[in-house]
Amino acid sequence: MSETTVVSGPATMTFSRYDDVTAALADPALVPPPAGPAVPGAPGAAPGTVAWLRSAVARFSSGEPHARRRALVLADLERLDPDRLRVAAAAGFESDVRLRVVRVLAAELGLADPEAVARDVATVSRAYFADASDDPAVADPTADAAVARLLPAMGGRDDAAGGRDDAAGDRDEETAANRIGLLVQACDATAALVEGARRHEDGLAGVLRADPPVRTMRRLAARATEVGGVAVPAGTRVLLDIAAAQSGAPAGVALTFGAPPRSCPGRSQALVIAEGILYGASDPADTGAPDMPPAPDRGKAELASLVPEMVESVLVLAAGWTDWDGRPILNADGRTYTPHKAVRRIADHLVDHLAEVEARVVGEPTEPDHWHASGVTTPADLAPFTTADLDEARSRLTRLAGIWSRRITALPDERLDDSPGTGWSFRQIVRHVSGAGYYYADSVGALGSPEGATDRPEGATGTPANATGTPANDPTETAR
Repeated sequence: MSETTVVSGPATMTFSRYDDVTAALADPALVPPPAGPAVPGAPGAAPGTVAWLRSAVARFSSGEPHARRRALVLADLERLDPDRLRVAAAAGFESDVRLRVVRVLAAELGLADPEAVARDVATVSRAYFADASDDPAVADPTADAAVARLLPAMGGRDDAAGGRDDAAGDRDEETAANRIGLLVQACDATAALVEGARRHEDGLAGVLRADPPVRTMRRLAARATEVGGVAVPAGTRVLLDIAAAQSGAPAGVALTFGAPPRSCPGRSQALVIAEGILYGASDPADTGAPDMPPAPDRGKAELASLVPEMVESVLVLAAGWTDWDGRPILNADGRTYTPHKAVRRIADHLVDHLAEVEARVVGEPTEPDHWHASGVTTPADLAPFTTADLDEARSRLTRLAGIWSRRITALPDERLDDSPGTGWSFRQIVRHVSGAGYYYADSVGALGSPEGATDRPEGATGTPANATGTPANDPTETAR
């Protein structure tokens, strides 16, 4: 193992080795720097100022106050549904990712006027993260005014449509402060995660693995301790180099979200929102990397036949869907499907990836993803599935299958695996869309059809890479 890395300055130590950083994060003697003294001439820590906010949130506290305040944050986070977060994040159009992140969270927390909340949170963010011990005399009246507006806005509202318990009318100051803190901490950090993933060739997984947007964390020695065998006197300021330590982290460990016992409580929500912005609405066939068993490379002719074969099998199964009794079907992953919804998803999915292929072939950006996909069941999905609907589905899907077959046949062989642009190879995309078609059809299943479930060719799969909406290990599917 490498030696402990320590850089000393005036009452400051920096640690950059993975074992030292995680040990420091777990050491109860090393606490987050306190919020700092009140600004001279300001009304102390009166509610409605940045100084008050910093003094009342979990981030800048330790011991029992931290545990109590962290519980408030966890209670808010537990009310957030991952599927709803991802769909809401995918539906945004703000150029400022920070506003999009906060708007999504504020709306799902049931706060009134999420747009206004997002603007105020973005204003508060920079002052909130300033190290008060560096220059406690600096005040930010604009940020204070934004906190003052946010304080009364933190009460919940009734949401009959969502049926969520939003603690309507709650004006408890500590609860409100930690709700603001949750939004402020998600604002810049989640936006940085998204922007980093857009730059990194391996997307979100690559950022978490090699380029964490949170580069450093600070601690203060409340009492004398040691890190990696090095004495740390009481009062020493400790800088933890997260970016350097990440290089020594075990596979799958992302120090971006800290480490026990103070790991970021909003990790899963941040990743779901980031995935929604980057890769689109939650859909079990479209989360994560292609879930494909090993299979011999197919020749171009065989590859070009995969989508037509899938469509032919789906239509055999769909012949029995005219017997559907009108009750939505819950598939093995707990998602609601109907015959119309299965046809919609198969067709939309084929169109979606076809547009991606065509854009990448000519070197143009792919279309941003704003599908609601399987995350919604529309009124049209609930309509009876008639013989005429089956005929329409046959015409629609057969034509789409023909387009796919001709497009793959026309591609140069070398482009199947060395595809232009960012995203899966064209070979992977073909296998993905054909496998996903079986998944959608099997979600409805056989309704009066003697053939039963669809037969899948070797190597095709409709199994979702991650059907729960929680983060996949390698979400490399590009937004389209």
